Amino acid sequence: MTELSFVCTGVRADRYAAAPTLLFRLKISAADGARVHALALRCQLRIEPARRDYDAEETAALADLFGARSRWGNTLKPLQFAQVSQVVPGFTGESEVDLPVPCSYDLEVAAGRYMHALRDGEVPLLLLFSGTVFSGPGGFQVSPVPWHKEAECRLPTAVWREMTDTHFPGCGWLRLPRESLDALLAFRSRHALPSWEATVAALLAAAEGSGPGSRGFPSAVVRPATERTAP
Repeated sequence: MTELSFVCTGVRADRYAAAPTLLFRLKISAADGARVHALALRCQLRIEPARRDYDAEETAALADLFGARSRWGNTLKPLQFAQVSQVVPGFTGESEVDLPVPCSYDLEVAAGRYMHALRDGEVPLLLLFSGTVFSGPGGFQVSPVPWHKEAECRLPTAVWREMTDTHFPGCGWLRLPRESLDALLAFRSRHALPSWEATVAALLAAAEGSGPGSRGFPSAVVRPATERTAP
C-alpha cells in the first residue's frame, strides 16, 4: 500500500473559467519516493466556522445560519462547501496539482450565505480526501486513499470576492418561484421601470411607505406562493 500525504499550499480564483471556480494548489507526496502511476482523487471541502473570529457586523449577518451569538457554542457546526473528483497524472515521490472547485453564489445555500456575510480575513476550510491509488515500482498495485487523509486551508475572503466579481461584478443572485418572477415582470412592465434594480427599489420604497408609494405602487405586490389562497 502506497502511503500518501496532502498539503494545500494556496488557493486562487480561476479568472478564465466559464463559471465561478477556485483553484486549490495541492502538494501530494508518496512515502519513500514511491512511484504512483495515477491517482483517482476525491475531495470533500468543509467550512470550519468555529476556527475564526467574527466582528459585530458579521455576527449579525450570520444570525440566520447560527442563531444568536450566545448559542454559537452549540450551533457553530461545519458547513459542506463542495465535493469534487480529479485524476492526478503519474508521478514519483511528489507532485503539485491544481484542484478546480466550482462554486455557487446562491444565497439559498448555507455556504453561499456564510461567504457573503464575511467582510475580511480568511475562511477556514478542511479538505477531506479519499480515492484510489494505482502504484507499484515494477508492477501494478491498487490501494485506497485512507479516509483519515486531510489538509487544512485558509481561503482569503479577498480571493472569494475576486472570483465572484469576475463573473457577477457588484451583483448577487436570488432564487424565486416562477409565480413571483411573473408577478415581478408584470409589475415592471405596468410601471415602465427600466431595470430589475429599479423594480426592486420601487417595491422596497413602497413597502416602507415612501417615494414610489405616492405614485400608486401597492404596499405588497408579490407574496410567497405558500401564502396565496387558492381561487
